Amino acid sequence: MMGQVLRSYGSCVQDGAMQDHQIHTLSDGRKIAYRHHAKTSQNDAPTLVFLPGYMSDMDGGKATAIFTAAAAQGRGCLLLDFSGCGRSSGDFADGTLARWRDEVLELIAAHVSGPVILAGSSMGGWLMLLVAERLEAQLAGMIGIAAAPDFTRWGYSQEQRALLASGEILFEDNPYGPEPTPTHPGFFADAETQMRLDQDIEIPCPVRLLHGQNDADVPWEVSLKLAQALRSDDVQVTLIKDGDHRLSRASDIALLLGLVDGFY
Repeated sequence: MMGQVLRSYGSCVQDGAMQDHQIHTLSDGRKIAYRHHAKTSQNDAPTLVFLPGYMSDMDGGKATAIFTAAAAQGRGCLLLDFSGCGRSSGDFADGTLARWRDEVLELIAAHVSGPVILAGSSMGGWLMLLVAERLEAQLAGMIGIAAAPDFTRWGYSQEQRALLASGEILFEDNPYGPEPTPTHPGFFADAETQMRLDQDIEIPCPVRLLHGQNDADVPWEVSLKLAQALRSDDVQVTLIKDGDHRLSRASDIALLLGLVDGFY
């Protein structure tokens, strides 16, 4: 199933990953690992906030490329690990879209001044919609990379959905590691309240969507449906005919960085 790759796209800590990070402590004691490059030029320019996919983290290739480019150009950039992933504390079984949305919002409030561009990869492309709805006037733009809003509805079989709805944990084969990939009923229950593609999405900012047409996990038509649902008239979809779900080749990263540059 498509959900399998969404939930195993990146291991929570990668070998050879960048080690410099900071910790933001939430009011309940959760410790959220993050990397922040404060803008050093163009003081009115937006800060880019990258949201990784399910079970992924801030050490992935796209996040690293975006952060490195931002630092080189004096732009603001914020990366983070959701609770239960990477270097952040917490139990992954407690993770939900709403919980991770609130973590992102708290880190933005604490560390970012001025406008924000959200970039979301895979599940992060669903999460960016939920964060964007709360940012209001601070939101300057969004970039979706193989965005997967509503994936628990269209990415699971009826049998899998029924299992999760009954309160059981769904385990799937993991092509990237020896351990099966879990989906917890708490995540599923929250996701059922966060569906967005079956309604108008009242987000008016410029949006750029990047999707590979060889994506075997998130159909590229999802990006077209998202573009249609968004209220904004400034929405562009870039399809890469031979692109897969990861979009991590040098040519894919170059396209992504070009989309980022278009906001500055």
